[in-house]
Amino acid sequence: MLEISAPATGAHLASVPETDAAALAELARKGRAAQPGWEALGTKGRSLVLDEMRRWLLANSARVIETLISETGKTHEDAQTLELAYALSALSYWSRNAGRFLAEQRALSRSPLVFGRTLVTRYLPRGLVGVIGPWNYPLINSFGDCLPALVAGNSVILKPSELTPLTSLLMAEGLREAGLPEGVLGVAPGGGDAGAALVDLVDFVMFTGSAASGRKVAERAAQTLTPVALELGGKDAMIVLAGANLARATNVAAYYGMLNAGQTCVSIERVYVEAPAYEAFLELLTDKVAALRCGAPAGPGSVEVGAITAARQLETIEAQVADARAKGARITTGGSRIEGTGRFFAPTVIADADEGMACMREETFGPLLAVRRISDADEAVAAVNDSPYGLGAAVFAASADEGIALARRLKVGSVCVNDAAIHYFALEAPMGGLRQSGIGVRHSAEGIRKFTQPQTILIAPRWMPDHEPQMYPARASRSRAIGRLLRLLYGR
Repeated sequence: MLEISAPATGAHLASVPETDAAALAELARKGRAAQPGWEALGTKGRSLVLDEMRRWLLANSARVIETLISETGKTHEDAQTLELAYALSALSYWSRNAGRFLAEQRALSRSPLVFGRTLVTRYLPRGLVGVIGPWNYPLINSFGDCLPALVAGNSVILKPSELTPLTSLLMAEGLREAGLPEGVLGVAPGGGDAGAALVDLVDFVMFTGSAASGRKVAERAAQTLTPVALELGGKDAMIVLAGANLARATNVAAYYGMLNAGQTCVSIERVYVEAPAYEAFLELLTDKVAALRCGAPAGPGSVEVGAITAARQLETIEAQVADARAKGARITTGGSRIEGTGRFFAPTVIADADEGMACMREETFGPLLAVRRISDADEAVAAVNDSPYGLGAAVFAASADEGIALARRLKVGSVCVNDAAIHYFALEAPMGGLRQSGIGVRHSAEGIRKFTQPQTILIAPRWMPDHEPQMYPARASRSRAIGRLLRLLYGR
């Protein structure tokens, strides 16, 4: 049994049965049995269920927000304007675009060997998809990944984090009321053992979590050659050059560094500021972060920074602050736990950081911003790119052109110019990371097609000759004609 407690208050929330091997196998059996009928509805029929789910989510928004706040400790604004708004947007996006993204494509080949044939590409559902979600965004990153998999025609088993299963169970309830056929979505609360067992049962795995856990998922999936998509850790950086708008740059750094108490894969965690702007930037940032209210959410507008959802994260944050202090950094605000009921860490700014400190190289996942002085843009680019991670970054410069030029030099999956992190909510663009930040992308056509298997059908017309070209008697004249044709097609 999983005992779920509130990170912000310590109160007991629920006892949730843990999914054992037999229960997981039964979910897989039901999912496979229900999948053909779900696929047969077509994208139009499946999209109608998503549309109904969107209406259910709006009608039950207060209940959804309260569930999110209670099991994660995040603020009301984080639950409403990020999680709920994303889910509503995603339901609409996939419902509206799934048919277009998955439509059959017809083409004619330029190859003379395929002349006259028609090529048809179809996108077939993989069958049974496993989604293993994280604890920081139970709606966005757990349920959100189920949506494209479902509308693509798959059945899905969702294994939420053992810390935050309540939102996933609520979403399953909503989909049942929205008309999702029985067995198409199964929710399997449990820990790492349940996640590992799930990998063995499905045809595709979508995992969101740490790089260390992602490697374990990939290794397990490799045993059955099960394809995976992994959205892993990040150490997102912000570069601020002299001449940038420091008021906006510090607003963005404070907001996206402290968003969800820093427990966001695309949070700003390290900031590189060009020397002429360093002191002014640091002063503005410190004042803004120091003014943030941190504590248990008590409705809209009550606090800006909520709780630390996972207890082990407090130890990571404290260790990074201690390491920075020992190596000569300054703590300009925060730097310690907030004593009392619940798990909270004061919003923290570390000044005079360098790459020898853990806070500049290891993922924090907490309300901590480390700031380093750099001499110029080249030094900043080298530091950002010298990382095992490559999820996202932000750039602030004197002009948009300067920012765009700098963004093109960064080896990360997404870069925001004069902004940060907001790219995650642009479902029209692929979102993914490089290196240890993951494999594959979310969103856009690529984000739904990964849940399908392309099938090519080649159709020869009825007027084709009875014999294949290679069976024709060899003639020098025919060879010369073929040579001229090849030069005509490919000579330029």
